[in-house]
Amino acid sequence: MSKLSKYPILLFLYCAAALFTLYHCKNDKQQPVYEDLGSVKNRIIKTNADFEKQINELKALVAKDADEKLLQEKFQDIRKTYKKMEWAVEYFLPHSARFINGPALPEIEMDEHTEIEPEGLQVLEEMFYSYEKANKEEVIRMLNKLINKSNTIDTNFQVITISKDQVFDALRQETFRISSLGISGFDTPVSGTFLQEMPSSLQGIKETLEQISTDRSKNKALKSIVAEISSTITVLKKNTDKNTFDYVNFIPDHLNRITTLMLDFKKQENIPDVDVTTALNKNAATFFSKNAFNPNAFIPGKEYAYSEEKAALGHQLFNDKILSNNNNRSCATCHIPEKAFTDGLSKAMSLENSELARNTPSLNYAGYQHGQFWDMRKDDLEGQSSDVISNKEEMHGDLNVILAKINQDKNYKAAFKKIYHSQKTEVWQLQNVLASYIRSLAKFNSDFDEYMRGNKSAMTDNQKRGFNLFVGKAQCAICHFLPLFNGTVPPNFKKTEQEVLGTAMNGENKTFDTDPGRGKFHETVSSLQHSFKTPTLRNINKTAPYMHNGGYKTLKEVMNFYNKGGGKAFGFKLENQTLSDAPLQLTDKEVDDIIEFMKALDDQ
Repeated sequence: MSKLSKYPILLFLYCAAALFTLYHCKNDKQQPVYEDLGSVKNRIIKTNADFEKQINELKALVAKDADEKLLQEKFQDIRKTYKKMEWAVEYFLPHSARFINGPALPEIEMDEHTEIEPEGLQVLEEMFYSYEKANKEEVIRMLNKLINKSNTIDTNFQVITISKDQVFDALRQETFRISSLGISGFDTPVSGTFLQEMPSSLQGIKETLEQISTDRSKNKALKSIVAEISSTITVLKKNTDKNTFDYVNFIPDHLNRITTLMLDFKKQENIPDVDVTTALNKNAATFFSKNAFNPNAFIPGKEYAYSEEKAALGHQLFNDKILSNNNNRSCATCHIPEKAFTDGLSKAMSLENSELARNTPSLNYAGYQHGQFWDMRKDDLEGQSSDVISNKEEMHGDLNVILAKINQDKNYKAAFKKIYHSQKTEVWQLQNVLASYIRSLAKFNSDFDEYMRGNKSAMTDNQKRGFNLFVGKAQCAICHFLPLFNGTVPPNFKKTEQEVLGTAMNGENKTFDTDPGRGKFHETVSSLQHSFKTPTLRNINKTAPYMHNGGYKTLKEVMNFYNKGGGKAFGFKLENQTLSDAPLQLTDKEVDDIIEFMKALDDQ
């Protein structure tokens, strides 16, 4: 018996020391960061104090009936101050952030079928642009609510602990927020002042990176980031006109460089990843890097994780008529690869060859949504597959009967057993392989992606002008968020939005389509009536006809509808229309350029 084993306390200390040494040897390059960054918190608290002070000053001006221009100037100052700390509020207090700078639309509690009054900066923006003194009391009420949120920021950052890995993760998310929501003017839809605000967001990132940096990065990545941010701010200050700004070059030449340099900073500072599954991979240098997105951020549980083996088996079943009741229809019957997995028809056809209620949606990029079908009635692709299979008008299949067929087929049985290590195939496994195949259909290899990766010859001049219009004058990117071009909100991608457009029965725009959409499942929620999921525009050139009802034959008809201002512009009474009813005033040439750009979103 050794001397150590006779003395338990010595043995314990020896083992602890050995484990400590072993741990730090193994993690020499990337050690966990637990320290509380008090200086960073103090800066957030100080910025928030300025934020509250400015709100109170604006409130006093409103009470004194100051003129509209002065109120707007002070309001813009408040927004710029918020932008300096937006990275922290969005990351550490996401619920508060939603009510500080979320859309001026009711927050919906889906489970309770209720709506919560909107508040915050976007609501106030609508009140200040243009301002009416008759609304003074309501404006002051909203400013008081904003002060309450400022108090929440102060209270929380006085007590919470934040670490270097979290701060870096939050700053990285903010750079991607700028590259998507920020550059589209998502949170300034009325004033359009987002290009004036972006320098404040970038300044907040720069100052915080300087706070958390060490000698490891100061003369390397940090120096490069500071220089690039300064260059980016200079470009922004040269042109603040959203209709003429050069977005198509600004993103790859500046914003992509900043996000890439941040990964260099992370490596040099030995900052570990925050252990949370996210849609954007932790090692993605830009939104447009190959394999930037993680499909496992959209699965219902760990056992549903994507794999190429699952996708291959799902592909086989997708094309097998075994899934239908009479073995006469497969998934591929209605989702044709050459048509971006649509069918080219106005409306899907039933087993009896009669029209169904809606257009067949594309399956490309369907894996990057929270909500399947036009009405979002299923949360994920697993639920979507079983809904279609069991629908008596679509495939009229019985999942238990299908499983019996699969378990009697030696090839299918062996394939499922190899993947799931179970003796018998289960329903969730069938759902999962089909869903995995659909998740594999996001290729991210369009000419637009190539352009954003640095190949400046990948798009034509018309397409480049079209993208600038898409983001700027036409405001398409406010709903079709970069880089997925659907309604899944970046940079967290945790929510997919629906919109109320006021869609007509067809491109003549004479008769309103009364389909309740998502409202069918939330009859007491007025804002959801006639709402539909915002689909991706990737491969849109291949998926005619358009809209949930397939009533619009061409992209030209779709653009005409948007250009005029949606359903309200055509006289439809729709109080809850989320699409702005202000005409876009796009010329025919501009419309053509936008359509040309959308062709650049076709996967190769």
